[in-house]
Amino acid sequence: MGTVNAEPYPYTFEPAKTALIVIDMQRDFIEPGGFGDTLGNNIGLLAAIVPTTRKLIEACRRHGVRVMHTREAHRSDLTDCPPAKRTRGNPSLRIGDAGAMGRILIDGEPGNDIVAELAPLPDEPVIVKPGKGAFYATALGDILRLQGITHLLFAGVTTEVCVQTTMREANDRGYECLLIEDATESYFPEFKRAAMEMIRAQGAIVGWTAPLAALEKAFAVPA
Repeated sequence: MGTVNAEPYPYTFEPAKTALIVIDMQRDFIEPGGFGDTLGNNIGLLAAIVPTTRKLIEACRRHGVRVMHTREAHRSDLTDCPPAKRTRGNPSLRIGDAGAMGRILIDGEPGNDIVAELAPLPDEPVIVKPGKGAFYATALGDILRLQGITHLLFAGVTTEVCVQTTMREANDRGYECLLIEDATESYFPEFKRAAMEMIRAQGAIVGWTAPLAALEKAFAVPA
């Protein structure tokens, strides 16, 4: 068992029954010319967490925590993309349009790839999700159940949208969730702060939060 000095109180987990879910660390959200960039966002905020997220992934691999990844992506024919999602906000480029790294948020396009520094290993599941939450219209729930997972660690982007949505979905399904604070980010820092406060409010109503250093310290304590 491991115990993390987390907020609002310590988070206890068993590595063999724990999985790390790295949410949407995609080129389209993080690199110049991607969807996030075309929307006028400060992509540097998201790029800044790549080194910490890599350290987190490597630590989990060393200590027997399963690592899983997600990508927000749609079919090439857009049949799984609600029209309201595609048209909302009047962006300069819409989902499915041709961008600097191929068609935006389309499965199989270069921009939809996970950034090279965080590339999944061959045995690490990559969940392709058409929505914000990773449980909606995916096999994630079945994969976790078949592997006997009870606890989830979270990283990725953006904190207040896809990360928080997936944590709430997981919470409703009975998983104990910990968000790694310095391995998640938003284009809007105030949204990240608010999301973390909501997650850990009222005695961890959605889950816990802690920095990577606290998790590494828990890993360092002999079982």
